[in-house]
Amino acid sequence: MPSPDLADLDAFTAVARAGGFRSAAVLSGVSASSLSEALRRLEARLGVRLINRTTRSVTLTEAGAQLYERLTPALGEIGAALDAVNSFRDSPVGTLRLNVPTVVARVVLPALLGRFLAEHPGIVLEVTAEDSFIDVLAAGFDAGVRYDERLERDMIAVPIGPRQQRFVTAGAPAYLAARGRPTHPRDLLDHACIRHRFASGVTLTWEFERAGEVIKVVPEGPLIATSSDLEVALAVQGLGLIHTFEEFAAKELADGSLQPVLDDWSPPFPGPFLYYPSRRKMPGPLRAFVDFLKREHRA
Repeated sequence: MPSPDLADLDAFTAVARAGGFRSAAVLSGVSASSLSEALRRLEARLGVRLINRTTRSVTLTEAGAQLYERLTPALGEIGAALDAVNSFRDSPVGTLRLNVPTVVARVVLPALLGRFLAEHPGIVLEVTAEDSFIDVLAAGFDAGVRYDERLERDMIAVPIGPRQQRFVTAGAPAYLAARGRPTHPRDLLDHACIRHRFASGVTLTWEFERAGEVIKVVPEGPLIATSSDLEVALAVQGLGLIHTFEEFAAKELADGSLQPVLDDWSPPFPGPFLYYPSRRKMPGPLRAFVDFLKREHRA
């Protein structure tokens, strides 16, 4: 492979150091468009994406970070840095960093990741489970998992896990016997409700839909928690009604310690998607995971 131009390598290090094209242009005295063109030439020459570009951020890929680390001490290590980057081009070796909602980490990934890692022993997988909706690329992740209403429209989405999920509203038999069964979402305003708060500080609004009518309820109750396990356990004890992913209460619904209510107001919604910025020059570990998910959904 012919060596890249030194000017293109300089442009890459400038953008990496400044954290953006405009800042690098000011510092280096060249236009942002010239730096962008240099990056395109360098990525095309290497066959590896070095920088993730979105409308919100510019971040290094793992390949880009490795190249930058090698180039910063001395440009004389260019050859070694290119060898390191080349390892990302075809071989699924390296680290894959995913940011996923807690429900996906709990009910979707366990059935997938063991088989994926067994197929690709050279990949190290880092999974961060959280329910705050961050810019995953700016935070240093290769990809994220989100539900349809949270997907960025300039991202590519690949199905992961069940294609339909559902929220369930439920209570313990003793609670329902004492307080009655709600027949309409507005009835929840007269009930004790166990509410969920995300790490971001946002408290979950209970949303219901039937025959095209959507009703959102902000109920009251004796407990607000960030742990779904705690919420389910206290609902079983009769503290109040719970509104959560059906999978979180599957055992309790199956054994009758929780009984569903308002079922006709709880339609299914599309399951989660893996999303990432570009099909071109994907790092090897991410490409391997995308290919694995596509095979899973063809099976």
